Order: sequence, then C-alpha cells, then structure tokens
Amino acid sequence: MRCLTRLLPAAVVALAALSCIQISEYAYGAPKSMAATKSDFYLRNGDRVVFYGDSITDQRLYTTYIESYCLAHFPDRQITFVHSGWGGDRVTGGGGGPIDVRLKRDVFAYKPTVVTICLGMNDGGYRNFDQGLYDTYVNGYRHIVESIKKELPGVRITLLTAPPYDDVTRQPNFTPGYNSILITYGKAVADIGKEFGCTIADTNAPLVAALQKAQSQNAEMSPKLIPDRVHPGRGGHMVMAAAVLQAWNAPSIVAEIEINAKSRRVVKQVNTKVSGVKFAKDRISCTLADRSLPWPLDRGLEKNKDMELALSVTDYEQTLNRDFFKVTGLPAGRYSLQVDGAEVDIMTSDELNDGMDLAALPKLAENVQ
Repeated sequence: MRCLTRLLPAAVVALAALSCIQISEYAYGAPKSMAATKSDFYLRNGDRVVFYGDSITDQRLYTTYIESYCLAHFPDRQITFVHSGWGGDRVTGGGGGPIDVRLKRDVFAYKPTVVTICLGMNDGGYRNFDQGLYDTYVNGYRHIVESIKKELPGVRITLLTAPPYDDVTRQPNFTPGYNSILITYGKAVADIGKEFGCTIADTNAPLVAALQKAQSQNAEMSPKLIPDRVHPGRGGHMVMAAAVLQAWNAPSIVAEIEINAKSRRVVKQVNTKVSGVKFAKDRISCTLADRSLPWPLDRGLEKNKDMELALSVTDYEQTLNRDFFKVTGLPAGRYSLQVDGAEVDIMTSDELNDGMDLAALPKLAENVQ
C-alpha cells in the first residue's frame, strides 16, 4: 500500500541578471478537483497487482518502474504491488516448483485483482523453432490463464509478450535469429489474450525499435539496453514498463501550465493549481500545486547512461511524463530557470514561448528521484 505526499521547493525563471519569473512554491498535492481526467487508467483504488514471470520479472526493474509511475501519477490511490518473478521459469514452472505450485504460492495467495504475466524467453530453448516446444508453450500458457481465472473470479489479466533477445546490436546465433522465435511466441500470447479477454502489452516490438534507433545513434552504447542479450538494463526495462503503462491507458500529462507575461494572466492550468501570481518589473512569481509527480526514472547517474539513451530514442517523455511549463509574451533575452535558488537550465524567450518539459530537465528531475 502506498500514498505519496511530497513537496518540491521554489522554482525561479530569471531573465539574465535583470528580471525573473519565480515559481515561489512548487508543491504536489493540489485539490482533487484540479486533477486531470484519469478515470480510464487500468489500475483502480484498492487494486493489488501481482507481477508474474521469469528472471526478467525477477530483476524487479520494469515492475518497479510501473509501480513508481503509478505512485507518482496517482498519489491518492492505494495500490499494492507484488513481485513474483523466478529466474529460469517457463510456462511449466522451474526452480520455484511446477507451475501449479508456483501459481498457488506466488499468485493465488496474494488474492490479486490484477495479474501480469511475462513468460517466453526461456520457453523457446534459445534455438530455432521447435514445434514441440511451441506446443508446450501455448498449452502451458493457456493453462496458466485458465487457472488464474478459475481461482480468482473477476481478476484482470495483462499478458506481456516476451521482450526481445538482442539480435539487433549483435549478430544472430542462427538464421533468422532467436528473437524471431520470440515474436512467433508473442503472436500466440496475443491470440490467447484475445480468447480470454486479457489486456495485451507488446514489450518486444518497442524494445527492438529502441535497439535499432540506439544502434544508429550510438553503436557503442546500444548493447547496454540489453547487456547480455536476454536481461534488459534499466533503459530497456523502462521501455518495457512504458509498453505496459500505455496498454493500461496511462495519462501523458503530469501537469500543464501556461502563463502570458504580456497579458498578465494564467492561460492554462491542467492537473495543477496556479495561485498567487504576481507581475512586477523584474519578477513574475506564482505558486504551483501539482496533482501528480513526474515519473521518477534513474537519470543522471554514470552507471545508468543506458536510461538516458533509452529516453533519447523513444517518445516516452511526451507520451507518459509531460510536465509542461510555458511562458509567452516575454521580452527577448536569455532566461535562467531555478529551483529553490539553484539554476537548472538557461533558455531563450523563444524557447520559453515554445514551452519546456520540466520532467525532462536533468537537474530538476533529480529532485523527484
């Protein structure tokens, strides 16, 4: 069970050394009436989510990113999360016991309202297509879904296709490559999901696309998205999490604020409350109380450069983490954006007129890690 109450300090936008726009208080916890419409999001107040899968789930990264997004965007919802991954698992089970033992102990015991399943990486045997392995996978996967639905009436199930085996930044071990087998398995997952009315999240295609773009942008760094070809790094897990969140109709807006300095008025405030706006010769000040936090991601750390790479080759900043701040009608010049007196960026009046995503500013993002 989680609840989120967090304050961010003052933020200031200054024009050179002469004028400034000051967000004198930048707090989270606006009245519920100010919240953007988020009623279509998959997870509800009181939900208990079990993440079920193999070692990729057991890494507790895509699962943690999903959890942190939910806590940040929905601080007023009480949602619990259980991580039930086990290294080496297949649809038949593995080191944690046969599948029916695993389900009873690691899923049913928690009485979840939501279950996600991510299996397949091990099931293909890391070799070319084998009909026997494929049939075992399809039959075993169907057994898992049937068992969950029988034991937990009303449960909502999300099926994740297996993320890719990296045949993009390294040469495939055979033709056409192991990931082609996983794609075939993923199509079976989609068919089972349609049969049983489950939500489907394709984690394979978005991560392949990220690998391809990363390779063209930074060939040396691109393998870090899936360092051992099987287990994604933090950036790769963020892509997986985003695929699930988008399948769950996750909102893109953290908050959206637009202030017109010339007309001296607040033009737009979405999922936030702007108050105490004051316009002076050398200063514009206001108080912001946002309803949500930006998605906390592992930015800015030397060991997490793959996260920065993943963000640069995807559009998740805009589609899942948009904390938009815009000031129009300013005199031409260069401005300094400050948070609690500390400078986090310098921009021109044109850039401020176009608007900026506060969640994407590295120094400001550090405050919500």
